[in-house]
Amino acid sequence: MTAALWALLALPALTGAALLVAGRRADPVAAPCAVAASGLALVTAAVAAVTRPAATVPMLAGVPAGLAVDGLSAVAVLTVTAVALAVMLFATGEMGADQARARFFGLMLLFTAAMLITVTATTLFTLLVAWEVMGAASYALIGYWWRDTHRIRSATLAFVTTRAGDLGLYLAAGAALAGGAGALQLSGLAFLDDGWRDAAVAGLILAALGKSAQLPFSFWLSHAMAGPTPVSALLHSATMVAAGGYLLVRIEPALAATAWSGPALAWIGAATALLLGAVAFHQSDLKQLLAASTCSQLGFVVLAAGAVSVSGGILQFTAHAAAKSLLFLCAGAWLATLGTQKLHGLRGAARRHPLAGTTFSVGALAVAGLPPLPLWTAKDEVLAAALHLGPVLYATGLAASAVSAAYVARALAAVWSRPPPEEGAPQHRSDRSSPVEALSLAALATTTVGLGVLVLPTAAHWWRALLGAMGEPEPEGWEMALSGLLAVAVLAVTGWATAGGRVGTVPAQRFLGGWMGLEAAARTLVVRPVTALARVLAAIDDHTIAGGTRAAARATASLAGRLAAFDDHTIARGVHSGAGLGVRAANLAGHRGEAGVGGAVRAVSSGARTLASWALRPQTGLLHQYYVQAVIMLAVLAAVVLLMR
Repeated sequence: MTAALWALLALPALTGAALLVAGRRADPVAAPCAVAASGLALVTAAVAAVTRPAATVPMLAGVPAGLAVDGLSAVAVLTVTAVALAVMLFATGEMGADQARARFFGLMLLFTAAMLITVTATTLFTLLVAWEVMGAASYALIGYWWRDTHRIRSATLAFVTTRAGDLGLYLAAGAALAGGAGALQLSGLAFLDDGWRDAAVAGLILAALGKSAQLPFSFWLSHAMAGPTPVSALLHSATMVAAGGYLLVRIEPALAATAWSGPALAWIGAATALLLGAVAFHQSDLKQLLAASTCSQLGFVVLAAGAVSVSGGILQFTAHAAAKSLLFLCAGAWLATLGTQKLHGLRGAARRHPLAGTTFSVGALAVAGLPPLPLWTAKDEVLAAALHLGPVLYATGLAASAVSAAYVARALAAVWSRPPPEEGAPQHRSDRSSPVEALSLAALATTTVGLGVLVLPTAAHWWRALLGAMGEPEPEGWEMALSGLLAVAVLAVTGWATAGGRVGTVPAQRFLGGWMGLEAAARTLVVRPVTALARVLAAIDDHTIAGGTRAAARATASLAGRLAAFDDHTIARGVHSGAGLGVRAANLAGHRGEAGVGGAVRAVSSGARTLASWALRPQTGLLHQYYVQAVIMLAVLAAVVLLMR
């Protein structure tokens, strides 16, 4: 059933490429084509999840491109295609006819196809190709409104930052080749020699942390808000940012084979979940709050990879994708109707737009970890595994879960609060929610709630069996009760304090609201030293290499001048002299030789005429004279014969 696998990847890829090639001529049909391709991709993803196809395509010598759908990637392809379909439906109403719709939907489909190849890749070669395409597509989508300079700067910053982490994939591929992995199979990384295995795992961790905006790369995600709302919804939920966490869960056997990688990842994930949750709490912009929340929630996926909780990590991946795409689409709907994404400007937004308000609340409460929604179950799976690594790590993860509830409560308090009297006048902007937009919001909300069924014991057992994670730690009843009660308590207290204006400015608000100065730190610790090094190298080039080059050029020019002078004064004169002698010899031969030769020729011809006249004299025509001549000749001949004897 490899046809299902090829159809799954080809449908979005070829449709997206066709839309990009057609350009503005395809704008009228771009949205229907994108929705149709996404819908068919979801159907083929369901078929592939059941049939589990695999394929290997020869590419370079000894380096095949491998693809497969197993238990882990089956969940991922269903998640990616379902979220992509919902986002495409919403984008049909969001992206107006004045936009370059073919370019937008074409890039979105290529972006989705690259993510599908990423989650089904079984070799580093395939992963690297899809990883690069996904990064390039994200740059084009974030900078979609390319006439705005600040959007291009944001796209460039996001691209360069993730590219810095992507260098780790090349390190991993090189280490795998040097270590004897041969075909660069992801499943073979655990069996490399110790040194090469450590290098390969380190490279993959670097690439994954950069892509998933984990510390210290988190700041680039705040700039990804420059793109259209559907881009943010897809990028933050089921593609690109989620790809790094998924990759770490995928290579769990290699992580388990290296003693240092598991604890390091667990602490990086826990620290990101806690600190970026605090950053989200101190945001005054809803989209920035959701962006920091993405870093925080994916921190639990990284923590799961480090704590060897495949089931918890992939459940967090899936549930977060549904909830976060829903939150971004609701934020985009409010931005379109109210013209703002600031929290103070969104007061009462949920009351004015009940559908967006209700679905936003579902997604927000799921992110907060409220029972029985799926992220509550996912976080408890992860925290149960973290507890086996130590109580401090568990406490850090539990605190990060509480912070998630705090920033969710702040967002809910803003959108559900009553607007001030001066803002309570009827809105002049109409609710632009179209039927397809409403359908996408309702579908995502239903999916988010439906995933909560995995909390049931039978479903949880089936889930672990599907992922091959039966031996992983399972959360105990007291752990689930503790995290659930903590989420409810933090939601209630923070919502009450925020709604009543009891949350004031804290000294760290500016620091946390500015994403902990991560971008400034990156500029100070990385950009400036690299720039200074480049200037030093440029100076060395100018004063040493370029100086030597100029000296060599001057010496070469001087030698060329001397050779030219030698040619002019010596070789050229010899040539001219030889030519003159040849001309003189020719003239001499023409004047004297021609006369002598002509005289000799005339003498020869005169002698020949004389001899001819002599030869004619015996020819008288008289027969008796011929007899006499014959007798004389015979006599002479006889005399000669006698004398010769």
